[in-house]
Amino acid sequence: MIFNQIKGNISDIDNLNNYHIEKIFINSDDTLKRILRVSSDHNNEYGITLDKSEELKDGDILLNDGKNLVVIKVKGDDVLVIKPNDITEMGIIAHSLGNRHLQAQFNDGKMIIQYDALVEEELKRDKINYSRENLKLEKAFRHVEFGHTHTHTHAHAN
Repeated sequence: MIFNQIKGNISDIDNLNNYHIEKIFINSDDTLKRILRVSSDHNNEYGITLDKSEELKDGDILLNDGKNLVVIKVKGDDVLVIKPNDITEMGIIAHSLGNRHLQAQFNDGKMIIQYDALVEEELKRDKINYSRENLKLEKAFRHVEFGHTHTHTHAHAN
């Protein structure tokens, strides 16, 4: 079976107990893909083909026949949650991590990046307050597209 549209979200259904729920677990970066081949927790194989304007979200319903739901469940991401004590510490973090061109998300004064062992070592060395967590992110980290190059030069004082 191929699903080609999202039929709503389970957060909009009042009584989930009236439904049998089949779950499809995907990684957060899969939410950015238009075409997916997936397996459910019932060992059913499905295809998902969405319009360019649609992105999957946790709880999206692909099938609702009144009794059964096929629902997307987005797995958590292995991330570093950096909690600077003040704006100066955030500036130090931003400067030291900036050249790595890591995708970052910001929420409640925290910086969230995908787990990276070298970054974790740097945070430990600099005694920066952080934690390693498995979080379900609201938006997936967007990866650099193939073929995209990024170059810049650093000015040197003579």
